[in-house]
Amino acid sequence: MDDTIIYKTEEWLALKRHYDSTRDLNLRQLLAGDSGRNRVSDMYIEVGDLHFDYSRHLVTSETIDLLMALAERSGLHERVSAMFAGVHINTTEDRSVLHVALRMPATESLVVDGTDVVKQVHRVLDKMGKLSDDIRSGTWLGYTGKQIRNIINIGIGGSDLGPAMAYQALLDYADPALKVRFVSNIDPIALWQATHDLDPAETLFVICSKTFTTLETLTNARKAREWLLNGLGAPNEAVARHFIAVSTNEKEVERFGIDVSTMLEFWDWVGGRYSVDSAIGFSLMIAIGKEAFTDFLAGFRSIDEHFRTAPLSKNMPVIQGMLNVWYNNFHGAQTHAVLPYSERMARFPAYLQQLTMESNGKSVRLDGTSVGIQTGEIFWGEPGTNGQHAFYQLLHQGTKLIPADIILFSEPVRDIGDEHDALFANGLAQAAALSLGKNASEVAAEGVSKAIVPHKVMPGNRPVTVVVAKKLTPAVLGQLIAFYEHTVFVEGCIWGIDSFDQWGVELGKAMAARLTPLLAKDRVASQGRESEVDAATSRLIDLYRNQRGR
Repeated sequence: MDDTIIYKTEEWLALKRHYDSTRDLNLRQLLAGDSGRNRVSDMYIEVGDLHFDYSRHLVTSETIDLLMALAERSGLHERVSAMFAGVHINTTEDRSVLHVALRMPATESLVVDGTDVVKQVHRVLDKMGKLSDDIRSGTWLGYTGKQIRNIINIGIGGSDLGPAMAYQALLDYADPALKVRFVSNIDPIALWQATHDLDPAETLFVICSKTFTTLETLTNARKAREWLLNGLGAPNEAVARHFIAVSTNEKEVERFGIDVSTMLEFWDWVGGRYSVDSAIGFSLMIAIGKEAFTDFLAGFRSIDEHFRTAPLSKNMPVIQGMLNVWYNNFHGAQTHAVLPYSERMARFPAYLQQLTMESNGKSVRLDGTSVGIQTGEIFWGEPGTNGQHAFYQLLHQGTKLIPADIILFSEPVRDIGDEHDALFANGLAQAAALSLGKNASEVAAEGVSKAIVPHKVMPGNRPVTVVVAKKLTPAVLGQLIAFYEHTVFVEGCIWGIDSFDQWGVELGKAMAARLTPLLAKDRVASQGRESEVDAATSRLIDLYRNQRGR
């Protein structure tokens, strides 16, 4: 037996045997009576402001023990310690993975490759705080002397999804005098929609690009510069009062016209999808203020410390990650639904799509060999109650097993009468209905005709994690993000993959750069390159050019 391959270890095989012997587990039975009350009291964890209930899962205490044994066998303890110590666990790029350093307090020190990264982080945080204070207070003025009232964040991927999601989630904590918008797509309508009703004299652009060469971001940034200068009728010097860069490439930032003294730095040990709590979150800090942003970071930190120190069997991200492995690799589940009962959290499932699918959508192990098992869940979701009238039908009565996370908040950020009670009740009801279902005798007892009874049966036995927090605050949002970050880490460790590279993103970008000249009005520069294009793409290029009259 090759016990260096996870699915050939005795721990994995023991789980396989256990799965075969527990296929008839029934959540209705597991949650009934005194044994159900004992189960519920055993299967929850409270960390920070989060109450994590995993009692509605197709597991027993023996399942959890076997999953924890697999986690031990995978070297999870050692890999967690290596990440927090700054070891280069991103092996394909030879980098540390230190998003956890972004929320370490200034009193700590972490020296990596000869540099105290915590000091670096707090130097940038202090700079962010000073700049955001100046913008919010009106000390920072635009080129014509007007106060900045509009913030437009230009980025893509994690440089957009993170701050855009967090801004929407924390809108009730934002300065209402500021308009904050986000542009990522190079569809021209995106930039137009963000700028068409704004005064250039009152608008500040935050350009987020580590290399300051990202195609989509720089394309939008150049068009934004053009919009600004044309709108102001001003020379290039105006750019310095209306653009701030979040980047590592000082030379390209200066070439663009941005004052490098205001450039906000971040580092190659921060992956884009893990960067919302870095300088990439500068637009968020402007919106909510540096004090609330500090609370946001503290939320991350509380989960980091729990993940680093709690025993595996009492560790919230470890349990969630191992449950995901249980369904992904033993039950054959393909997707995972995230269902926040909060309108403000509408973009959270999309944020998690990048976090989870870009991290763990891999087919080779760290040593370059085929992974040999299914990896990478497909994450998706919408806020409740909207989703109840869309895709919940499939969750309840479809043929697919789809584990779901239901996220609830006991207190509303705003309420109208007792409307929030109805929202919370719907979340609880869906958790119960998914796990318990409704059998034929219960349906028939309601007077339903015999022919219709099968159509109204709800099989139940759908696994559900319920996460409850008192209220959606900056700290709670930080805790939720960190919870999912570390869940992703656990899964990647089990599968033996590098969760921190994203080579699959690069190929399409490189091909797009080669194709763009073939679409341009002036095709002279691309002459002789047509042979590099496959026949199907070539025909569509011709169609595009014909439809554009080129």
